[in-house]
Amino acid sequence: MSLHTVHTVADLRSQISEWRAEGLRVALVPTMGALHDGHISLTKLALEHADRVIVSVFVNPTQFGPNEDFGAYPRTLPDDQKMLDAAGVELCFAPSVEEMYPDGFATRVSVDGSFTNVLCGASRPGHFDGVAQIVTKLLLQALPDCAIFGQKDYQQLMVIRRFTTDLNIPVEIIGAPILREDDGLAMSSRNRYLTPEERAIAPTLDRVLGEITKAAARGAEIAPLLAKGREDILNAGFKSIDYLEIRDADTLERVENRVRKSSRVFVAAHLGKARLIDNHAIDPINITG
Repeated sequence: MSLHTVHTVADLRSQISEWRAEGLRVALVPTMGALHDGHISLTKLALEHADRVIVSVFVNPTQFGPNEDFGAYPRTLPDDQKMLDAAGVELCFAPSVEEMYPDGFATRVSVDGSFTNVLCGASRPGHFDGVAQIVTKLLLQALPDCAIFGQKDYQQLMVIRRFTTDLNIPVEIIGAPILREDDGLAMSSRNRYLTPEERAIAPTLDRVLGEITKAAARGAEIAPLLAKGREDILNAGFKSIDYLEIRDADTLERVENRVRKSSRVFVAAHLGKARLIDNHAIDPINITG
């Protein structure tokens, strides 16, 4: 079965209706395109949970700030289609901005609280409102049985789980493991922005997070770990750090002093034209007190 691409909600729903009539399970993998092996790993996971897979390709303007890279974000639909076809994906949904946000569009979806006012929510105001808006639309347009999101964007995954629960959207949200390059760099479409010299520096994030994770899991005090991590990242050649923090894996509340339950260490840092994010899970070896 070869890939079929549609550009309208009507055509998307028409194809899904045919699958539903056959009793097939459907999975959705939302993307902004510029696909890489990390995205393909999401489609492979989707195929484990469904009979048919839809990949949406849409660079969503409402999740970009005024000084961010919406205009520069890579748009590579023909290459994306080749990758999806080779991966066995049946349907690509590639709508225009006008299809998703027609004249008169006036609805917003916003998630309050600790999931959206920390980490990327603090450094990118309004970002998660845009994410919630577009993901809500995609889920309601397709109404899949499940949707797959990568854990590299862990905060985004938590936000999506929150609003789908709050709004009773009947779609199972599945988190997929981070796929990394051989040197540890988390796969990302924004890695394309890196020069060869910057690309050699970029795996520092994974190394630093790994060191923090090992020490924190053994009960080391958090503040010195983060201080050394920031120093190592900046000394490696990163321009600036938006955040380097350890937070509760379930609530995203900041973890102080020592890790005593499942947590994650998060980083966002600027290298050349790229803003890179990553995170590692921390599971305490001995939980006491």
